[in-house]
Amino acid sequence: MFLAIRELSFARLRFALMGAVIALIAVLMVMLSGLSVGLVRDGVSGLQNLPVTSFAFAQDVQRDSAFSRSVVDLSAVDEWDAQPGVADAAPFGNTLVNTRTDRGTEVDLALFGVQPDSFLSPSVSQGERLGTEDGIVVSPTALDAGLQMGDTVTIDRLGTRLRVVGVTKQQDTFGHVDVAYVPLAAWQAIKSGTAPGTALPQRAATEITAVAVRADDGKSVDLPAGDTAAGTESLTLKESYGASPGYTAETTTLQLIQGFLYAISALVAGAFFAVWAIQRKPEVAVLRALGASTGWVLRDALTQALVLLAAAVAIGVGIGLALGALITGSGIPFALSMPSISAAGAGLVVLGLVGAGAAVIRITSVDPATALGGNR
Repeated sequence: MFLAIRELSFARLRFALMGAVIALIAVLMVMLSGLSVGLVRDGVSGLQNLPVTSFAFAQDVQRDSAFSRSVVDLSAVDEWDAQPGVADAAPFGNTLVNTRTDRGTEVDLALFGVQPDSFLSPSVSQGERLGTEDGIVVSPTALDAGLQMGDTVTIDRLGTRLRVVGVTKQQDTFGHVDVAYVPLAAWQAIKSGTAPGTALPQRAATEITAVAVRADDGKSVDLPAGDTAAGTESLTLKESYGASPGYTAETTTLQLIQGFLYAISALVAGAFFAVWAIQRKPEVAVLRALGASTGWVLRDALTQALVLLAAAVAIGVGIGLALGALITGSGIPFALSMPSISAAGAGLVVLGLVGAGAAVIRITSVDPATALGGNR
């Protein structure tokens, strides 16, 4: 430990340059972590906030587009409600629409069709909950997009008018589009293209996107058995995220980038300490000649690497958090999550130690005779 600290002080410029590289990688990792969390929240927060454990879609539906392709008969709700372990089952509708306010503001909305008296009906932070036939409850991010309480929005090419009566307590978005909760009957009319003032076709009145299922606390639901009884195909809540537009492509891309950054961090640390280890080979030989064990030499080198990596990552994470705080709220899908950032920082340190250890271990068994001139 003493030798490691002395070397850090003696070659501080060299170690500072190495630390700066690691710190920059840490900054980039924090930014990618924030972007990843922000994109997930912007893509599926509407689903994350639903009090459900699974969705039952149409049988053999294409999973990556289940919310847009699935059509389930309303009778499936009763079948699921009767399954063991199910606390509640309710109809759920989903569709994307283009709307325009009376003030001319264009707003895209993801309509979630729910029964106002079901467990899916959202709580509100302002205004009133679902109840009126034409009332909708919107995400607070929709207010940032131009909506206001009391606004009336008109759905393009259909003419259906909906009035904003409430705002949810937290961000609700789906596929990067603001969610608007709407009574199921109104959603069925919109989904079927029924014009205002026209009777809803009987078939449309029995069609929904999926059955939302909530399991009893501490219990699990036999999804295959429920699917067999109801003629559906179930996805757990987390599995249903993949049916949100662009979710899988975005998260996979960011995960690959983060994986490459981890690998780069290990390679950079390994390359630096490999060069440093070769340069200090004579000193290591002297230590071995004085009786230092292989384990002692390795621990000394890893301590040196740990101090450098921990300090550099801490500085990089601090800079990243400061930059992230400036970005948050600017309209970019970015959200700081301390668990994700902590895991990323720890990963950088651990992989850096692995790279340093792999580089240093080759000289820990150097022959003491090297220090005594036996190789000359």
